[in-house]
Amino acid sequence: MPPAISRLSITFGLVTIPVTIHSVIEEQGVTLHQVHAEDGGRIRLRRRCETCGREVPVQQLARGYTDPHGRTVVLTEDDLAELPLPSIKAVDVVAFVDAASVDPLQLSRSYFLGFDTSAAKPYVLLRDAMREAGRVAITKVTMRTGGKEQLALLRVRDEVLVLQTMNWPDEVRPAEGLAPAADVTVRPQEVQMATGLMDALSADFDLAVLRDRYRDAMTELVTAKLEGEALPDTALVTPAPGDVVDLMAALQASIDAHQHEPPAEEEEHPGR
Repeated sequence: MPPAISRLSITFGLVTIPVTIHSVIEEQGVTLHQVHAEDGGRIRLRRRCETCGREVPVQQLARGYTDPHGRTVVLTEDDLAELPLPSIKAVDVVAFVDAASVDPLQLSRSYFLGFDTSAAKPYVLLRDAMREAGRVAITKVTMRTGGKEQLALLRVRDEVLVLQTMNWPDEVRPAEGLAPAADVTVRPQEVQMATGLMDALSADFDLAVLRDRYRDAMTELVTAKLEGEALPDTALVTPAPGDVVDLMAALQASIDAHQHEPPAEEEEHPGR
């Protein structure tokens, strides 16, 4: 079980359910940092004021805002204290809606919600009721006391409640002008061929076996350099696609190529 990073309560109506928050994602990549090429010494970033040129200690940092005309205001802690922020950490349920009504573009970071020992029954009750109704909850969440309020989605995954923070609706940019013109049409035969390619690509697909090949190659490269071994051949060359001249021919060629590919297997990666 991942460690709890915080505690809060789910509230809807007069019901309060204490829960624990757990990170969903465990980063697996190789973390690189800047060093001096000659001796490998770490390069540190320093906070330097553009006006006076001096390095500024953390204790003297403040938050500010610069408008399009270049005017800057400094916001003090007293200024920020006057903002209408919730005083407690909570997940306040606003409404229960169908999952299909939520635009995935709004979803951001995900968290598992564990149950507090004293609230096992209401936790299970909420989980089972949401699952049976096929609904998710739109909530407003405050992750830390005095922190800003965020929009979030509460849903069920297997036997656990999951909280996914969301972007506010006005933060999602409109997509006008990005789609092809309405006078671009395709024939029914082309749609059928595209559907056939989709079926061929989806046969026996297992998302769990996919790996980040770049991350694996980076791990092998770093391990080889640390151990003084020969560098592995990690080059992944993918030819750039050419211009599509005949759409039907390209679709058929894609289907034929996929049908002759051997089934994908998970590779072993030394040095991991």
